[in-house]
Amino acid sequence: MIYRFGPFLALYRATIISFHVLKLILWQLFIQDIKKRAVKFRETLIHLGPFYIKLGQALSTRPDILPTIYCQELAKLQDQIPPFPTRVAIKSIESQLGLPISQIFSDISPEPIAAASLGQVYKAHLPSGELVAVKVLRPGMSLMLTLDALLFHMIGGQLKRFAKARKDLLVAVNEMVRHMFDEIDYVLEGKNAERFASLYGFNPCNDLKGGNTMHQKEENCVKVPKIYWDLTCKGVLTMEWVDGIKLTDEAKLEKACLNRRKLIDQGLYCSLRQLLEVGFFHADPHPGNLVAIDSGTLAYFDFGMMGDIPRHFRVGLIQMLVHFVNRDTLGLANDFLSLGFIPEGVDIQSVSDALQASFGDGTRQSRDFEAIMNQLYDVMYEFDFSLPPDYALVIRALGSLEGTAKVLDPNFKVVESAYPFVIGRLLAEPNPDMRRILRELLICNDGSVRWNRLERLIAAISEQALESTGEASSEANSSNTMGWKSFDMRAVVGATEDLLHFILSEKGWRVRVFLVRDMIKVADVILQDEVVGYNLDEKRETREKSKFEGNSTFMRVVNGFRYLRQAVKLAPEMWTTMLIRVALKPEFHRFTLDIISAFSIHFSHKLPETFWVFISRLLHKMGRNNRFNDL
Repeated sequence: MIYRFGPFLALYRATIISFHVLKLILWQLFIQDIKKRAVKFRETLIHLGPFYIKLGQALSTRPDILPTIYCQELAKLQDQIPPFPTRVAIKSIESQLGLPISQIFSDISPEPIAAASLGQVYKAHLPSGELVAVKVLRPGMSLMLTLDALLFHMIGGQLKRFAKARKDLLVAVNEMVRHMFDEIDYVLEGKNAERFASLYGFNPCNDLKGGNTMHQKEENCVKVPKIYWDLTCKGVLTMEWVDGIKLTDEAKLEKACLNRRKLIDQGLYCSLRQLLEVGFFHADPHPGNLVAIDSGTLAYFDFGMMGDIPRHFRVGLIQMLVHFVNRDTLGLANDFLSLGFIPEGVDIQSVSDALQASFGDGTRQSRDFEAIMNQLYDVMYEFDFSLPPDYALVIRALGSLEGTAKVLDPNFKVVESAYPFVIGRLLAEPNPDMRRILRELLICNDGSVRWNRLERLIAAISEQALESTGEASSEANSSNTMGWKSFDMRAVVGATEDLLHFILSEKGWRVRVFLVRDMIKVADVILQDEVVGYNLDEKRETREKSKFEGNSTFMRVVNGFRYLRQAVKLAPEMWTTMLIRVALKPEFHRFTLDIISAFSIHFSHKLPETFWVFISRLLHKMGRNNRFNDL
């Protein structure tokens, strides 16, 4: 196919590429420091031009292909290409739109206001007075990308040897090249923008300036520029001009009275909806592609690199997060297998053991997304680890998201911040996959209940329920940095009923055993040093709190019931109806009898002693009162 470009052009380009590859080989022989080799690799890609810069940016998210040091160095790659002359851009616009520039725009900026490796952007006015942004593809880009892609296949083996690639570099590059050609099709980018706007342009949100929460109301939380299709073609994209404040400009954000925390939450919520709920996502939400506008919302730009992941991948992402939070290494290993991260036939137990050893290393624990991924990559390399193309874009998106948020909040952690959204998804979706993941979150493999997680979940439900009715305190609202954006008590009640049905079913027998054990444990605490019992009177709780701090299960059960009671008060009919349905089930009757039987056996030898201690304390108290009255 190279003949299409002319023998001299192809030979000239091949000579340039071969020269740089030869230098890489020499550096490989004489430079022992892998860090320095990585720097040389990055510099070489810059010299080779747009195709290789884009290739390097894509490879920076593929630690399954290149060593981590190379990926970190390639992440520094920017579109370091000088802009092409404006006269060339105007000539390209005129030839593609078929009109003189004066008939298309009433004026256009003399120089580009932004330039990248594939194209550059001008500011212009339409004859109607509307302000627009005009994106112009670099001339000859399609042919040059095609030529470089073909030549790369001829010399790719040498690059693989220099960079010590862990797998077939050419196979992975084919997928990256496909995304590159998507980026130079501005008609496709315009369609992506409109699809993005239709999916995420209107969502329930917060008043970012005042900090007030608005419920059951849709506002334009994500701004997407309007596309002018009559002035758009494959190499020219005309869209609405959006004035905004860069997220890196702290002074302007403060002057505009924009809440940085709310901006982070809004971007996080939109990104999580893309990745975990809908599937169509912006793969590169870095600070250059996001701005804050005066209305207090975020505007998205550059829809050339998009991803679309199927539902089972989205469920897999949620499941991986839950297994990671639970430190369930066997579950995580099975996730890797089912999603294609590791090949069939790998010893799952060995993968689990390697992950367990990594998690047990306290010096490596982090909630930073990049650090977490590097930790997982380092463990998984020995098992022929490979990232499916869709997940490579997801990881790029999450990495860009965390990097963007850190501009506003250096302490931002995407995994930690995403957790409330994941909980909301688990409660909101009644399908079997989500219910199973919810059970895994709350119940250990052996059947024991994770009371700490259950307490946190019930507390979050109570907080969200109060917030949805406007009854939450300002302190609670400020601590709830993102929330679930929409709250449906019916979904919570439905999830609770499904969980109770599982516990009462044959599959839940282990859970019932542990529940009875924990009930007895709580009862022992109540009877210990206090025969009169425990009530939920707050003064009583305050006086006795110190006595029960040693028993975390007891305190979590009590706190859980308190939070649950708050949520039930907001929808008593709904909860009562559900509990009656469960109470009428024969399985519930049998479980109740099991509880009574277990309590009878456990406390049978303690009842006489308990009775006499109770009488003794009662008489002692009465005698003390009589002495007080005599005085």
